[in-house]
Amino acid sequence: MAWRTRIKDRIRIKNQLGRETLAEFIGTFILLLIGDGSVAQSVLSRNASGAYLSVNLAWGLAVTMGVFFAGGVSGGHINPAVSLTNCILGRLPWFKLLPYMLAQYLGAFTAAAVVFAVYNDALNNFDGGVRITGYGANATAGIFSTFPKEYVSTWTGLGDQIVGTALLVGCIQAITDKNNFSPSDRGIKAISIGFVVLAIGLSLGHNCGYAINPARDLGPRILTSIAGWGVSPFSFRNYNWFWVPIVGPHIGAILGAWMYLLFSGIHSENDSWQSDSSDLQLDAIKGPSMDEIKRTNEINGNVNLAYYNDRE
Repeated sequence: MAWRTRIKDRIRIKNQLGRETLAEFIGTFILLLIGDGSVAQSVLSRNASGAYLSVNLAWGLAVTMGVFFAGGVSGGHINPAVSLTNCILGRLPWFKLLPYMLAQYLGAFTAAAVVFAVYNDALNNFDGGVRITGYGANATAGIFSTFPKEYVSTWTGLGDQIVGTALLVGCIQAITDKNNFSPSDRGIKAISIGFVVLAIGLSLGHNCGYAINPARDLGPRILTSIAGWGVSPFSFRNYNWFWVPIVGPHIGAILGAWMYLLFSGIHSENDSWQSDSSDLQLDAIKGPSMDEIKRTNEINGNVNLAYYNDRE
């Protein structure tokens, strides 16, 4: 066991913020790897190996797995809009916001690159190597980032993203609020948030694919621009769409947090605002730090030693 301890001590990141950003990176990576992978499987098989329900199930599971990966270290935000809202409500220090966001965007970009590599042969077979953005039977940019239906206006899409993300963050608040009727087990909270995403996909996903996460959309959109689709993922609708899945979720997340606080959270016996009992994602799930565990073990060791000394 000694060699394992030595290896762990050498590779373990000592800086707390470094550990948290690494967790946000891998959590977002898992989210996009499963999510975009499910869309690729459905589109490239022309729905033979997946359909709308299976894609929504995959995204729900993707969120759960991403949170499981990151929750114990960083709280598992895996969403820049969630991190921003935490900062606004005083539940995440502002100096952590940019590192969290960079980790989330980089994780999403990297996952999209992996999906592109895994399905590259299938992409070429599907579209003959001609990468198409937008509409049409052979359009493939939508595998990686979101685009609206032809008849959905930009402003409707913006409202769609605001409402969807408000619902997401409001429900996260309800699930993680210690003063609310919420699950006590940390794992159940992660699963519950996955079900929230599934519910949003099954109810609010038709218009434009329910990005509800800026990293989930922008990271893969950048990847497609580099990987063969050119500028079209950004120039779509004369550059009047790409900003919607970025701006909308940030607005919606803030509104969703306040929606929960104003309509429910502050009305409990120990209100959520005063007690700071809920963190917008999973600091309610986040376990003790390694330093806290070490201190606890030292205390327990001293107590046990004192016990045996007393018996002697």
